[in-house]
Amino acid sequence: MLAIPNLVEEVHGIDPLNIPPELLTANQPLILKGVARNWPLVQAGLTSHEAADAYLRSFYGDKTVGAYFGAPEIDGFYFYNTEFSGLNYKAERPRLDYVLDKILEYKTDPNPATFYVGSTTVDVCLPGFRAQNDLNIPFADALVSIWIGNKSRIACHYDAPDNLACSLVGKRRFTVFPPEQIENLYPGPLDFNPAGQQISMVDFAKPDFEKFPRFRQAMAAGQVANLEPGDALFIPSMWWHHVEGLDTLNVLVNYWWRTVPQFMGPGINVLKHAMLSIRDLPEKEKAAWKILFDFYIFGDQTRAAENIPPAAQGVLAPMDDMLSRQLRSWLINRLNR
Repeated sequence: MLAIPNLVEEVHGIDPLNIPPELLTANQPLILKGVARNWPLVQAGLTSHEAADAYLRSFYGDKTVGAYFGAPEIDGFYFYNTEFSGLNYKAERPRLDYVLDKILEYKTDPNPATFYVGSTTVDVCLPGFRAQNDLNIPFADALVSIWIGNKSRIACHYDAPDNLACSLVGKRRFTVFPPEQIENLYPGPLDFNPAGQQISMVDFAKPDFEKFPRFRQAMAAGQVANLEPGDALFIPSMWWHHVEGLDTLNVLVNYWWRTVPQFMGPGINVLKHAMLSIRDLPEKEKAAWKILFDFYIFGDQTRAAENIPPAAQGVLAPMDDMLSRQLRSWLINRLNR
């Protein structure tokens, strides 16, 4: 376990059906202590591994799920293989009951193979589950997913949406870092990674400080959230987080949402396009483009169009669905040349 003294702040007594929106719009992580404590799945898990397993199966039909299988040698750490020619686990699409059987089979094994169901839409896989186990998230169109596994460690990564992660069965430990720590977390490849998301190259269980010396600076800025069953952790957009499932059965349900219109595309698209068009320019040109980005993108948006009549503002006008379609069409035409 990393020697990180900073703990994520906790709030108590939150009504699961009336979560204050201001708690979920801040730029700091926050533990909503016990907010899901009364969910039937949480209560089943506090009884036993088997009781939680049976409760999950009571909602399951016949859907397959995206699952990861790792040999005992990886010690639950989903990562690259030693040659970085692939990953150290297999991805398959089995039935959920098969995965639950395997998790139960290895329950008493001191060095088990690992089984992990990742980011599966609850309403598709377990219809009816949310009628008994749900929070009232004050944002429309939140995506609700379930994660199931035995002991595991998920490499540190970030997600673009805001995230409320509810630990339901088993204990979990999150280690979180603000976005500005990216350099000290030593991010890996953008286009070759375990789940489509860039991850830290540091193994948090045994960090190599000779290879990753700046990681000590990340540790000083990190915060730890130790979650009991029924606790939820709010992770702001773009915050890095390392996730550990600590028990023989670990179940988490999370809510992802964005507070921007759906027509806004993923920022990673812009980043990769900038790599194509700007990253390798001469330094003086890159400096000029940085000024342009600060003016048009990161600064006061009203300044860029303040002297232009509304009818002539074009893409400088406030973005809406129609303007986004025109801009996307223009980009596609340019990229296809």
